[in-house]
Amino acid sequence: MTYIPKAPKWDSTFEFLKNPYYFIQETCETLNTDIFQTRIGLRKTFCLTGVDAAKFFYNEENFIRKGAIPEPLQATLVGQGGVQGLDGKKHLYRKKMFLSFMTAPSIQNLLQISERHWMKALRNWQGQKTVLLFEQSQLILTMSACEWTGVPLKQSELAEKTELLRSMFDDAGSVSARHFRARARRKQAESWMSALIAEVREGKLKVPKDSALYVVANFKEEDGNLLPLKIAAVELLNLLRPTVAVSVFILFVAHALHYFPGNRTKISEDSSYADFFVQEVRRFYPFFPAIAAIAAKNLRWNNVTIPQGARVLLDLNGINHDPILWHNPESFYPDRFKKWDGSLYNFVPQGGGFQETNHRCPGEWITRELMKQAATIFSKEILYRVPEQDLTLRLSRMPPIPSSHFVISDVQYKPKTQSDLRDFRTI
Repeated sequence: MTYIPKAPKWDSTFEFLKNPYYFIQETCETLNTDIFQTRIGLRKTFCLTGVDAAKFFYNEENFIRKGAIPEPLQATLVGQGGVQGLDGKKHLYRKKMFLSFMTAPSIQNLLQISERHWMKALRNWQGQKTVLLFEQSQLILTMSACEWTGVPLKQSELAEKTELLRSMFDDAGSVSARHFRARARRKQAESWMSALIAEVREGKLKVPKDSALYVVANFKEEDGNLLPLKIAAVELLNLLRPTVAVSVFILFVAHALHYFPGNRTKISEDSSYADFFVQEVRRFYPFFPAIAAIAAKNLRWNNVTIPQGARVLLDLNGINHDPILWHNPESFYPDRFKKWDGSLYNFVPQGGGFQETNHRCPGEWITRELMKQAATIFSKEILYRVPEQDLTLRLSRMPPIPSSHFVISDVQYKPKTQSDLRDFRTI
């Protein structure tokens, strides 16, 4: 009988929830293995880490996604019937719709929209005693995402709609009452989207034909039928929610600029450096701990048999912090990306493989561009102080934001001299 490494406890649900970002990596190190078996949520689960595991995991012949996402996340983060849970031809056909929004002109349009909202916000921040960066970036991104997708949004609705979109990603991974709030917000958000899509289909709401709202509302499956209204709502939210979730990465950008301030100067002097910086932020800071799939058939990897139907978790954060793949992985060093080989499997903050054919997040390009925009703004466009606060990232929380939500103060827009810049940023 083949030996299968197993986690110390029969069920590791508590251990995973307590340490979601490092549970797989640390257990693998303890067992001296790249794969082990445990139970999470009482369900037998195989946990994998490493670049070879990523290549194995993203072989579409090995795994399916239907039924892989745990129900708590299905009911909050991604919704029922969306592209994340499809396989094979259905997945590729539906994903083409999303990829049509990820063209260079479309992304540039989003950036122009978001820049306008950032500039307006920055002017409003001047004179305010303090600014909660996490909340403010969510408002900016909600306005930007709605305008970009063609979703009408009144100023009087901004706070309410931002809360719906925030809760679906920020509260989903909680085991407290926050999770149930996320469930309620998901239902409200789907009702919001369903009503808009119905109005577009009935001709009551006129929107540009190249807008995401129009395209999703009129998208037909291969059988020629329109998407069911609820599924269409889920897919439209799959554009809005992830865009607003970039607020987490923007918080990480500010966090990195605060603790590694030399990068601010490099970005100010060379705008291309922002790309290396952003990639390192995505590698260094944890967002998605792992991704799930179901074995499509009996599989064998590293001399371990994975039976058909078994759930498998790929350790995303562990791969991004693997000392075999990354020199001094716990050090923040953007220059490492100057020599990065561009592998599809050793850097997986939003999944691995190809966007076009694998289950890699198609919004990854948008994430990077919005982060670069924020990094440039924080480095070149404004001055601000970071008052005393607890900026510890709570790794038991998903996503792991600090309890202070990153407070900044004394915001000044567009410094006049480099001397002013140095003096003002002295804390």
